[in-house]
Amino acid sequence: MYRIKTLMGIALTALLFVAGCAGEGETNTDTNAAQTDPAPTETQTANTMGVLNPNLAGEDELGALPHLNATLAQAVIDQRPFLNMTALHAALGSALNDEQSAELYAKLFIPINLNTASREEILLVPGVGDRMAHEFEEYRPYVAIDQFRREIGKYVDEAEVARLEQYVFVPVNLNTASDEAILAIPGVGNRMLHEFKEYRPYQNIEQFRREIGKYVDEDELARLERYVTLD
Repeated sequence: MYRIKTLMGIALTALLFVAGCAGEGETNTDTNAAQTDPAPTETQTANTMGVLNPNLAGEDELGALPHLNATLAQAVIDQRPFLNMTALHAALGSALNDEQSAELYAKLFIPINLNTASREEILLVPGVGDRMAHEFEEYRPYVAIDQFRREIGKYVDEAEVARLEQYVFVPVNLNTASDEAILAIPGVGNRMLHEFKEYRPYQNIEQFRREIGKYVDEDELARLERYVTLD
């Protein structure tokens, strides 16, 4: 009898061990799944193909850029949001010479609206001179970024078009834009994508201001409004 009880005890212990191992395996699977499929965050759009957006970049990111010392980095943070590139240039220009500005703007830039940017603002795009600035203006109005790629691709190769594209945007139509187009707006993640779509169709831009103004302050609303249209 003692031997039977002993054998039963060993068998029960083995069963409990196997069950425990199975439970641990299931827990690890769930954990790994969460690690390999993280939810996107709003700050992921601060950096586009290596160019930081000064309205979204963190203090450490700014401080690591060429010619942007701690004082200038703090000035960027204190004065943002900047609604266009000329405003950022005005804030930094007096502290940097032309060569330093060009080197910095290759890494730190507020995308310019291809349809409304002034010649002065276009010329702040790294590597753009008067001839290319003329080509930027020549094909206005742009209805989509694909048009920019096609037209500017007549003058430069694909790699240069891709480089230039980092510094420009075409406003998206609030009522027809795809999820991908809306998510391309700097600082817009899945939560704000939902809010943008929630109030379709927009009757006018005032409705956009009113509805999205429920979720962000006036400064952020003005920054977001640059990237949308109802045309």
